Amino acid sequence: MPNLKDLKNRIESVKSTRKITKAMQMVAAAKLRRAQESAEASRPYAERFNAVMAGLAASVGGSDSAPKLLRGTGSDDVHLLVVMTAERGLCGGFNSSIAKLARVKAEELRLKGKTVKVLTVGKKGRDALKRDLGDLFVGHIDLSEVKRLGYTNAQDIAKDVLSRFDGGEFDVATIFYSKFVNVVTQIPTAQQVIPASFEDTEGDDSDAVFDYEPSEEAILADLLPKGVATAIFSALLENGASEQGARMSAMDNATRNAGEMIDKLTIQYNRSRQAVITNELIEIISGAEAL
Repeated sequence: MPNLKDLKNRIESVKSTRKITKAMQMVAAAKLRRAQESAEASRPYAERFNAVMAGLAASVGGSDSAPKLLRGTGSDDVHLLVVMTAERGLCGGFNSSIAKLARVKAEELRLKGKTVKVLTVGKKGRDALKRDLGDLFVGHIDLSEVKRLGYTNAQDIAKDVLSRFDGGEFDVATIFYSKFVNVVTQIPTAQQVIPASFEDTEGDDSDAVFDYEPSEEAILADLLPKGVATAIFSALLENGASEQGARMSAMDNATRNAGEMIDKLTIQYNRSRQAVITNELIEIISGAEAL
């Protein structure tokens, strides 16, 4: 059984930890608002961009004149998994859930006889996958020095991916990130970006007929690389909001747990202190009676 000094030191240690987790919770809450606004502001543009691209892709179809980014290489033997996580931890299951989704996808592809390559964005994803998929790593992008993510960061990642595609290093590219819903809910998501895949969308102009100048193929050839960068940028923004939401929730839970532990340790300390006082009184009384 620990003595009073050990219990007191432990109580002080947990109190110090609670101050840190409370401060981190407040910082995450402040960052979350800005990150959430950025993520939500990017969604209408990304959705409308995808709607336009879907219309163009539908008009081109599977013709031989379609850009390579749309029609693909004609094979799906080599897959590039772009795993996007945070540079820092202490955010609950945010990083591990993305890494788990990528790990499951990699194993699924390998069982089908496909070749898998992994490009990591963020230190925590690299660390989480190093043990199981370390032999599949082909590169890593470090964003630890970036204070605020911008479109240029997404462009740099897109250029890396596109250069690998142009070099014939892979046939299919999929990005992994966490979509922000709210503070307690973030959804790990896998999105194929090469060859470009667009969902059928119906808007106010779904029945309209457009005449494009120059041709649809030329427009797609110009916009598809931007589409890859846009998808990556949206994923980075969603990840930023998800990371802060997960960290805020995790630090709130840690602060609550620290409070409960302090209460339990305080009760244990008071009981031990009472037992020591009682024993001292018994010794004093016994000594007085002996005289």
